[in-house]
Amino acid sequence: MPYLRLLCLSAFLSLASVWLWIVAIPMAFMDPEYPSWRAKLTMLDRCDIGDVIVLGDSRAAADILPNRLPLRVTNLAVGGGEAIEALAAVSRVLECPLLPRLAIISFDPGHFTRPDLFWYRSVRYGLISAGDIALLRQASRQTGDWSVYDGHRASGLPTLLRDWLYHIYFPPLYFSSLAHGGLVFRWFGNQKILAETLSARGHYYFGSAAGSDAVAIDGHMTAFAPLPILDHYFDRLLSVLGRHGIEALFIAMPVNEATGRQVRPAVRAQFTAYLSGYEQRYPHFHVAGDLMGSWPNRYFGDEFSHLNPEGAERFSAELAQRLQDAPPRTQNEAQNEWLSETGADASARVVPISKRGS
Repeated sequence: MPYLRLLCLSAFLSLASVWLWIVAIPMAFMDPEYPSWRAKLTMLDRCDIGDVIVLGDSRAAADILPNRLPLRVTNLAVGGGEAIEALAAVSRVLECPLLPRLAIISFDPGHFTRPDLFWYRSVRYGLISAGDIALLRQASRQTGDWSVYDGHRASGLPTLLRDWLYHIYFPPLYFSSLAHGGLVFRWFGNQKILAETLSARGHYYFGSAAGSDAVAIDGHMTAFAPLPILDHYFDRLLSVLGRHGIEALFIAMPVNEATGRQVRPAVRAQFTAYLSGYEQRYPHFHVAGDLMGSWPNRYFGDEFSHLNPEGAERFSAELAQRLQDAPPRTQNEAQNEWLSETGADASARVVPISKRGS
């Protein structure tokens, strides 16, 4: 019996030590993308927002370089980001004393039509709070769409128990990261990524190859049919921005030409009609430029149509010119013309903008 008590005590202390480590020092073992999310959360906590925020998915996170733009911009886009994550970020922004003047929004069509990495990244990385999960449960009940909320169910566990386990950082949810990170081996690398992302005001790269001819998900879609839960959150996002006087501009990131050739006309038309409906509903919301426009393959760094460094520099230079020519909230009628030339030749005609400090 004493041996059994000692064994139980040892097991309890080991679990408690690991649990404390997970809560206190996640930078020591979490995945290499985690510090980029932590940088965005740090800027939100500091209310270091600026004039413009970028909301969206990994393409927006990789393609828009805030330090190349003429306004103070914070890139809050995240890998796998959908309207749920964007609304969570905006909710934190609204707690700050000074609000941005403009929100640039960018999601690829797939991030309206299917769940992505909500539980694995958004919840585990700390962007989504327990309150956000409760609101998602309520919205799922309202829309009848449980696809995101039920996206990661531990076998046999009730969903409310799963939600609570995420809220308390239950160690088994992090064992994979602990194993791959060796408890401490990612500390220095993650600290370096954190510093770089803070300096870049939230920007971080995904693929950096010197070109890609792979067809991304856009080219495989047979129809554009938004999930009710993601449509609900997109509507809420635009509504919240409008109530607080923040202009919203949807800018689609380009895809590589291999993907562009495979995009079905019906998908493009359905995506365009969907966003046009929101333009008519919300006067502060505008769609700029070509949806699902394509650039040469050499500007893309991986099979997901993330721009590589050369491509991101060109896209950001083009965006900088439009921001400089048509400042937000002073020339709203010009916003619809921003980025109307999405071809690579257009970026070559842009007057260079000197790098702005962070």
